Amino acid sequence: MTFGFRLELAVLLGLLVAPATVHAQQELPVPLQAGAKSDVPVATQIMRWRMNDGDVNSFAFRNMDQLFTTRTVAHSGASWMFPKVERPMDFTYSFGGTTYSAEQALERTYTNALLVLKDGRIVTEIYRNGSNEHTRFMGWSMTKSITSILVGAALEDGLISSIDDDITRYLPELKGGGYEGVTIRQILQMRSGVDYDESYDFAKPGIAASNHINALVKNVVRFADVARTIRRRSKPGEVFAYKTIDTAVLGWLIERVSRGSVAAYTARKLWEPLGAEADGFYIMDGQPGTGREFSGAGFNATLRDWGRFGQMMLDGGRANGKHVVSEQWVKAGQTPAGEREGPEGGYGYQWWTMAKSPAYSAIGLQGQYVYIDPASRTVVVKLSYFPPTGGQATQETLAFLAAASAWQPAK
Repeated sequence: MTFGFRLELAVLLGLLVAPATVHAQQELPVPLQAGAKSDVPVATQIMRWRMNDGDVNSFAFRNMDQLFTTRTVAHSGASWMFPKVERPMDFTYSFGGTTYSAEQALERTYTNALLVLKDGRIVTEIYRNGSNEHTRFMGWSMTKSITSILVGAALEDGLISSIDDDITRYLPELKGGGYEGVTIRQILQMRSGVDYDESYDFAKPGIAASNHINALVKNVVRFADVARTIRRRSKPGEVFAYKTIDTAVLGWLIERVSRGSVAAYTARKLWEPLGAEADGFYIMDGQPGTGREFSGAGFNATLRDWGRFGQMMLDGGRANGKHVVSEQWVKAGQTPAGEREGPEGGYGYQWWTMAKSPAYSAIGLQGQYVYIDPASRTVVVKLSYFPPTGGQATQETLAFLAAASAWQPAK
């Protein structure tokens, strides 16, 4: 018996033990080790923990159904089809004192997919990094704008009497905490006044970072549940402070008044009348039977279906002539509440308005945009993978979006 044969046999029989480091199990990052034990596999927790990192987010943001339990938002019936008259992007934009071609923006601003609609016609449709027309992209906080439309639909359906009602009329579980005495309108405008700092310092996790860890990474709590005990920081209606917990409460409201799931109501009141061509989905903050849709930042859809959402808004709440939500609600949603709050402009009902422009946008973490300009009848959908600290990419993208809106393709 040769030495080589004896070595192979020993390995097959398990007689040789590799060094301990080879078989060492993955370890959870320190912030995930504290608190309640999770049933989510360690490898999945680690990938969720890293999904926003710049070396994996291009892939993660278009494969969220591989990382999370999901709930489908089914499409149904005939799709709303847009004429396709693609034209080369022969425009430029300026940023930081330099002029760039539109094509340069694709790589410079970390683009996974881009759609430009002019007056309801597709003039640009680009997929990159292995994505295609079937890929469903994570919207992150663009989901907030979808939740706003659902609130408008519930108001039309009579499920909500008035957006000036106290939220505890519908969610009595919130009585005694920071949300008592807060109206639905104030929550829509991110002026609830509750003490929730939208900061994600995971080295020293505060309430938002801890909620992210426990609800989305570990699935040991429901994301909206912290609203039960949250305290008040400022008088409701007075101070704008962007916070995902507000939209999570609006999602809980939709679940309660529709007597079903957020996904089912989204399908019935938005996705079906919109004429979507593919199923969308929400990521859930727990396993089937226990999790709730992450209505603050968890909706996923194809590039074209994000475009249909934007075109519906541009068309005053109608999709291919079919009513989706009232024109009054669309206009109210894009009307800033109070003073201008930041460089992007103001904030309406879960929509950002652009400074010195009639344009407004759904905006999601790390470069997700459904940008709508009524003046030029333009919708731009840009699905990106900005690095976690993407301030420069954000400002350059805003310059690109404004230029794309002003662009007049050859007929």
